[in-house]
Amino acid sequence: MSRRWSSSVARMAEEFSKAEVHATATSSASRSKRNWAWPSVLRWIPTSTDHIIASENRLLSLVKTPYVQEQVNIGSGPPGSKVRWFRSSSDEPRFINTVTFDSKDDSPTLVMVHGYAASQGFFFRNFDALASRFRIIAIDQLGWGGSSRPDFTCKSTEETEDWFIDSFEEWRKAKNLTNFILLGHSFGGYVAAKYALKHPEHIQHLILVGPAGFSSETDGKSERMIKFRATWKGAVLNHLWESNFTPQKVVRGLGPWGPNLVRRYTNARFRVHSTGDVLNEEESKLLTDYVYHTLAAKASGELCLKYIFSFGALARLPLLHSASEWKVPTTFIYGIDDWMNYQGAQKAREDMKVPCEILRVPEAGHFAFIDNPACFHSTLFYACRRLFLPSDAHYESVPEGIISA
Repeated sequence: MSRRWSSSVARMAEEFSKAEVHATATSSASRSKRNWAWPSVLRWIPTSTDHIIASENRLLSLVKTPYVQEQVNIGSGPPGSKVRWFRSSSDEPRFINTVTFDSKDDSPTLVMVHGYAASQGFFFRNFDALASRFRIIAIDQLGWGGSSRPDFTCKSTEETEDWFIDSFEEWRKAKNLTNFILLGHSFGGYVAAKYALKHPEHIQHLILVGPAGFSSETDGKSERMIKFRATWKGAVLNHLWESNFTPQKVVRGLGPWGPNLVRRYTNARFRVHSTGDVLNEEESKLLTDYVYHTLAAKASGELCLKYIFSFGALARLPLLHSASEWKVPTTFIYGIDDWMNYQGAQKAREDMKVPCEILRVPEAGHFAFIDNPACFHSTLFYACRRLFLPSDAHYESVPEGIISA
């Protein structure tokens, strides 16, 4: 994982030749004026909040299941808080962009949380299949995608975790949800696990897909990272990390050339070098457009990176250390070529006092739900088999090709 991040940041640093500019303001009145005066093609960063939602709608047009998109008001601050909403200088209400898909009335509810540098639209290949068994609700976390992007002023790991955990809890209250399955991918898996530790009473089952946060400064990887940091290249990259240099800054800094950079990434990751079911041309085009607009918008949630992880994506407060406190049955799902190490989950399972399974999806990398959606769906149905009605329980044995670790 560290080698991939290091080479990625190095390439970004070379391409980042222009200073980052601020994203457009989020008030609808000023935004509409600015959009009228400066068409996208004339702006340095050709995006806006409206562009995010429009690109989301285009991507979700590939989904056949009807859905409802809404902006869920989570208020201007947590109850009893002595500071404005998550330390922002504004006390305006915040909103969580939410999509809910049609399902049978008696279907269990599955809430899906995206990872770092992603948004709920990344699950576009899964909504139809999963809606056959679940009531699907997918969200953009606070500071990501089409959700509100308040100023990020957290100064510690604990504050940063609260940013995501408490905003999700306010969203849950607003939606009046309880007794649901919570799925989180990558960094979203970290948030989902931390939320389940704090609010286990609401969660039926926890699904962690390639979760971040199980590797720490005390495992074998840190020794390799310490050696790398001692090199001049490692020192430069570590400095960039601690300065909160994010991939999104590169995209913004490149201005009108940013969409092309994103296009090269999505084409390489999900087509040329895909380990499984490659995106077709239309899927690739719509996903690229969506990814660009979500990355180029105002910096907010992305700035969590250095507070949650040290350089090399090693967790500052590892989930492994909380394994004995787990109160929710958990399933880990990894792609067979996932750069997140499933051995961290194996170590955590040793201390867990709740049921825990570790499943690996063939022909899939870190984005198993995009790389091999059919196998991913079978794996998820199997993981939740005890929550279905008897007439829907078709997954009593591990699906063919899936590896139980």
